[in-house]
Amino acid sequence: MSKKSGIVDLSRRSLLRGAGAVSVAAIAGQALAQTAIDELINAPRRGNWDDQFDAQASRTVTAVASNTPMISGNSATNMQQAIAQYQAIVSNGGWPAVNPQVKLRLGVTDPSVQALRQRLMISGDLPQEAGMSNSFDSYVDGAVKRFQARHGLPEDGVLGEFTVKALNVSADVRLNQLNTNLIRLQSMSGDLGPRYLMVNIPAAYVEAVENDSVALRNTAVVGRIDRPTHTINSKIYEVILNPYWTAPRSIVEKDIVPLMQKDPTYLTRNNIRLIDGQGTEVSPESVDWFAPKAPNLMFRQDPGKINAMSSTKINFHNPNNEYMHDTPQQGLFNKLMRFESSGCMRVQNVRDLVTWLLRDTSGWSRQEIERVISTRQNTPIKLAQEVPVYIVYITAWSAKDQVVQFRDDIYQKDGDAQLALQANIGVEQVSGSIEDDLLPQ
Repeated sequence: MSKKSGIVDLSRRSLLRGAGAVSVAAIAGQALAQTAIDELINAPRRGNWDDQFDAQASRTVTAVASNTPMISGNSATNMQQAIAQYQAIVSNGGWPAVNPQVKLRLGVTDPSVQALRQRLMISGDLPQEAGMSNSFDSYVDGAVKRFQARHGLPEDGVLGEFTVKALNVSADVRLNQLNTNLIRLQSMSGDLGPRYLMVNIPAAYVEAVENDSVALRNTAVVGRIDRPTHTINSKIYEVILNPYWTAPRSIVEKDIVPLMQKDPTYLTRNNIRLIDGQGTEVSPESVDWFAPKAPNLMFRQDPGKINAMSSTKINFHNPNNEYMHDTPQQGLFNKLMRFESSGCMRVQNVRDLVTWLLRDTSGWSRQEIERVISTRQNTPIKLAQEVPVYIVYITAWSAKDQVVQFRDDIYQKDGDAQLALQANIGVEQVSGSIEDDLLPQ
């Protein structure tokens, strides 16, 4: 038996053991997929479809984001319902490919819009009442944005290269992706606790979850494929405000010494001090940077705005020297593909997350956190109660709102090259230390 068929068989056995709700979902999914085209063909005519523009369509159809956690106690059941829906879609022939000869966006009229409408209807992104037409109207615009949101793409309503690629992943491949991730979710089926942090690597975001609701959802930058962020169940035990950054020996030898040979002001410009074994600061001018071996000194960057970790470092127990941190390079969070680190996780709006983590640690209000950061004084803070953190690799899920979401298989673990899509386009493959990406330039 192949791995793929084994996964599907496992899912079917799980479905047979599932609650009645799963059977109902399967029947409903079959009915939806089987009648989609018939209803379109037989629908009463509503005049010229090209004129169907609804000012609210683009706003109301995009409601994909919610305060529902990606993983909860019901995750496996929700996934089984999604699998039933996609099994029905597959059994009824899947969806058509979308191959436009022009870039499709709001206001465009082109014959390929009909295939796009059909594709979006079958996946549940476009209401069947929107009808068939060559016109890319506001109903289609809203549906495309909803599809983009479900696949972690920019919600611009434009069929660019990445959106077309995601649209053209076949229904049976998506079904296998759901089955693969059902197994991953089943391994997380225990009690996660009333308050925890969830990092989903393929989605490149962090969820702070409390009482089965997302209190914060923060964009992140995670590890690239050759220096991946590791999956782990752990606990956050410490927040450091104004952290020092200490360069690993490998970076000192490979990067900093050559930089100092070219530019003797490099350390001073980047507020990196040299500290000897007795804790005494050593002047860079007293070091022979062309010696056969790098100096046996600590290279430590002062806290501050240009510090590689900026204002914050968040420590959790792990054997890989990985952690979460702030960054002076805030523009990284605007990128579509945020898989550029060497394993550590940069977190956008990290001060919101720190405030949430320190809620039960006396004396650390948001106001006090900001005051201490402004002093630029290194301040380690032990959490009064350690917070569980789950770093997971989930490329497909369905929460209780029944919105099925997919992400790129950035580490190529799902067994199908199509699912990697654009994950590694434009990402320089660099080997080296976990902290290579923190080297000040």
